[in-house]
Amino acid sequence: MKILLDLNSSITKKNSKKLGGIESLNIGLFNNLKGTFKQITLKYKNKKIYFNNKWDVIISSNNARVFNRDKKQKYILWIHNEIQIEKAIRKRQLIPILKNNIHAVFVSKYLERVTSKIYNFKTRNIIPNFLDKKFENLKLNFRRKPMFIWSVQRDDGLSETITMWIKTVQKHNSYAELHIFGIKKFRFYKKLEKYNIFFHGRVDKNILIKFYKKSMAMICLGYDETFCLNAIESMSCGLPVLSFKKTALKDLIKNNINGFKLDNFQDLSKKIIFLINMDREKRTKIINKTYEYSQKFYFKNIKNKWISLISK
Repeated sequence: MKILLDLNSSITKKNSKKLGGIESLNIGLFNNLKGTFKQITLKYKNKKIYFNNKWDVIISSNNARVFNRDKKQKYILWIHNEIQIEKAIRKRQLIPILKNNIHAVFVSKYLERVTSKIYNFKTRNIIPNFLDKKFENLKLNFRRKPMFIWSVQRDDGLSETITMWIKTVQKHNSYAELHIFGIKKFRFYKKLEKYNIFFHGRVDKNILIKFYKKSMAMICLGYDETFCLNAIESMSCGLPVLSFKKTALKDLIKNNINGFKLDNFQDLSKKIIFLINMDREKRTKIINKTYEYSQKFYFKNIKNKWISLISK
């Protein structure tokens, strides 16, 4: 069986250590499946692969247009983001979806729920995202500093979080630190350092792991999440996630087990202060529970879903 894994992005030596979630997942899927399927090929924008009808299965992330080039047996559209009708028309995705017999793979129940039934997918499958090997079987650190992480690459709610931090958290504990990854630095970011707010930009996963293992929680408000791989990665290091009961995180977070579902920024500040003051026994318990929950997303626990979909 010849399988093409088509990624509509470029991968170079320069960006290989700071890839986005979709790029990392495609590389991970390729590496995890190549032992089972010997003839699997990963294609990306700057790697030329010619479409000459030789593929039995084509898997594409968010890009149904690729299915117009080949008329073979099975098309799998790996859907990571919402496909609004207007956006599908603008991106020239609607016709390729409607005219091809496509098997859809949604990364969460939430994403499947919000995807219109107008898309006539042959099958609708839910297969969750999975952790990179770097995040598996990590040694846990139970001695945490009053550090909190924002590693979502969108800034919805970040200004409000920073304001809350300055007005509430810093006044409670002047040693508390907020570390922001994946977002371009604010205009006056240097002035925020006096409040222990630090911008790091996009960094290698190994650097993130070092910060995760020292911190008390990750802040992911959940305004625009179809899965939130960052949340699972932080959980693998024992970090509970603080969120607002929105989008895919509403299903992903189990309250008081792997995170806390909050109503507003006042609740967020209270929970941060609660975590700073938490005793060692309770902290150890939540670190262990969060870590155990993340193990559900090791690829070995998801692999059979992909193999079954590809092979059947």
